[in-house]
Amino acid sequence: MTPSKFVMFGTLLLVPSLAPTLAAAEPALPALAAGVSEAELKASITALVGFGTRHSASDTASPTRGIGAARRWTESRLQSFSAACGNCLTIEKPSQMFTGDRLPNATEIVDVLAIQPGTSDPDRFIIMSAHIDSRNSDPLDAKGDAPGANDDASGTAAVIEAARVLSKFKFPATIVYAVLSGEEQGLNGGKVLADYARAKGWMVEADLNNDIIGNSTGMGGMKDSGHVRVFSEGTKAVESAAQANRRRYNGGENDSPSRNLARFIDSLADHNVGGLDVKMVYRTDRFGRGGDQTRLLEAGYPAVRITEAAEHYDRQHQNIRVENGRRYGDVIDGVDFQYLGKVTRLNVFALAALARAPMPPAVTIDRDSGSNTKVSWTPVKDAAGYKIWWRDTTAPQWQYSRTAPAATMSLVLEHASIDDWLFGVSAIAADGSESPIAYPGDAGNFISNPPFPSPQQRP
Repeated sequence: MTPSKFVMFGTLLLVPSLAPTLAAAEPALPALAAGVSEAELKASITALVGFGTRHSASDTASPTRGIGAARRWTESRLQSFSAACGNCLTIEKPSQMFTGDRLPNATEIVDVLAIQPGTSDPDRFIIMSAHIDSRNSDPLDAKGDAPGANDDASGTAAVIEAARVLSKFKFPATIVYAVLSGEEQGLNGGKVLADYARAKGWMVEADLNNDIIGNSTGMGGMKDSGHVRVFSEGTKAVESAAQANRRRYNGGENDSPSRNLARFIDSLADHNVGGLDVKMVYRTDRFGRGGDQTRLLEAGYPAVRITEAAEHYDRQHQNIRVENGRRYGDVIDGVDFQYLGKVTRLNVFALAALARAPMPPAVTIDRDSGSNTKVSWTPVKDAAGYKIWWRDTTAPQWQYSRTAPAATMSLVLEHASIDDWLFGVSAIAADGSESPIAYPGDAGNFISNPPFPSPQQRP
């Protein structure tokens, strides 16, 4: 096939947004997210706090207290949504036994998953996750109160609310609403999810892990209800030594799939969520701390952590008390439901946009005739076209783009030296929905060490 050629300079197209343009027959993203209810979010957190403690080793038999009651309540909520949409959700409860420093006795860690199968690309999975377990000042205290209103009933409520809103619609890709246990005892629920996905052969395009997303007032009274942080790894956790050497030499340290997923979410917020801006943080997680998304990353799946902008540490991992006039404890009074509603809407936008768009392609680049660059990509299921992107090597966001029809698998950018620019490709559906951008080679490929067919083999 002869590649299409475009003159780069003089006809550059600056594209300020990745926001999908949807067909008139489908609800637009703002219409979808308008269904998010702050009252529903508050009701969910109130119920979760009402179980007293959700420590991973707490009571599993009581109908009113402990992790078991909290999980059963969550499952019943998800089952009710499924009944309302004609049994469109499949509930799965994968589990494993764990012991460790924070679980001295063997404990069963159970995740609750609601799986919404895709219509035309059901083997591609988009996950939204949060952890339901909580803790107080003593990580081994499985009996004392640990309400965990913000950490992480806020994230769990957002997952439940996303399921309530999005289960009413159909999407090409499969969406998984994942409520995890055991995060506070070693990110165990994330491992259960990652192992389950691997065993089932899921092709996971993205995991949006929501952990501590409902507070807008930080230490010292600092208030920030206009930002949410999205953490993303710079280089893949599963990168081999050979892949690392190529990446160090040719670049890609700022273009992992997770990093480009964060850019995708950032753009969605810019154009769809009023009063909320994404602050991308170039770290896998907060300094020296962790979340369940790391277990997905360790399995080779793209994942980000979504967290409020202003954490209040007196409200995390603390017994409820007052000392010297200072209040401690993760209680519901510390949740800003208007802010939580905005973060939940961003998740709904992202889930719908990702599930409607095709999978990002696998991309390669080559020097073509000196100062020209040839960008090539693999065909992607349900892609009606592709967009070729490039940016300065020091630019934080993608800057310029060209479109190509579905039958085109390469494009030559004239006078765009492979030495001076970074390149990527996104896939576009017939309704205009656009995938995240994939950077060339192993560093940017959204599929890492897959046990399933490669992009070239998929229909």
